Amino acid sequence: MDIDVALVRQLISAQFPRWAQLSIRPCEPGGWDNRTFHLGDQMVVRLPSAERYVPQVEKEQHWLPKLAPQLPLPIPVPLALGAPDRDFPWPWSVYGWLNGETARPERIADLPRFAVELAQFLLALQRIEVAGGPAPGPHNFYRGGPLATYDEETRQAIATLDEHLDTAAVTAVWEEALDSTWLGAPVWIHGDVAAGNLLVEKGRLAAVIDFGSCGVGDPACDLAIAWSFLHGKSRDALRAALPLDRATWERGRGWALWKALITWLAHFDQPFEAACARRIIDDVLAEHSRGA
Repeated sequence: MDIDVALVRQLISAQFPRWAQLSIRPCEPGGWDNRTFHLGDQMVVRLPSAERYVPQVEKEQHWLPKLAPQLPLPIPVPLALGAPDRDFPWPWSVYGWLNGETARPERIADLPRFAVELAQFLLALQRIEVAGGPAPGPHNFYRGGPLATYDEETRQAIATLDEHLDTAAVTAVWEEALDSTWLGAPVWIHGDVAAGNLLVEKGRLAAVIDFGSCGVGDPACDLAIAWSFLHGKSRDALRAALPLDRATWERGRGWALWKALITWLAHFDQPFEAACARRIIDDVLAEHSRGA
């Protein structure tokens, strides 16, 4: 769907005329599941980019105001719910703007401290009462559910990339991750803890955004950041600050491996994206070979 400034202006003018005079411009980066636009200086408009992301709108509208007061860092809080109309067939949201820049290593003053701050946020999220919270399902692509959901897709990716990686080693890591399940009570998960959803300000973690994949279940999926962004001392700091058992970390490593494999496959002809995915896989294999 062609989601642009003109469409957003039309929706705002029709449904929220009090904001019709505010400037509208695309956010950079603009998002994948949702297209995101600045609305003035203090708000942001998010519109689902495809029908499969539509259930996330109502979920965030309902749950984010309940989660926000219980967390140590700001998260998006919806200000208004837009209705479907003839120009856009799905519900959409207006949120308050959160200051900060997308997390990148050069923007972070102390990466191990950043990892501890992230761990503290995840622990606070996991301690929130889960009654009525959304179980893993299509709304969040089964984040927080069994890693086996992606077994067939992962094995197909391994087979397709056979000439480019050590398939036996990758399969061993994957099968080890599949060998356990979460036996604890369900906890709140973010579902997509990635650098693009972490904001930094003055060198420190400042906010966590994009809760479209949130739900209640196994926290292992939130650990993939340990391999996709952290390394060395910062990964060790995250491990030390999160009291999770070895099997949960193995499943977290499985989530990181799955995402890196499908990313490499999807961007095989794009050198930068492919190299990033390959680096994650190599890091996972090296750590596994050390028995870590």
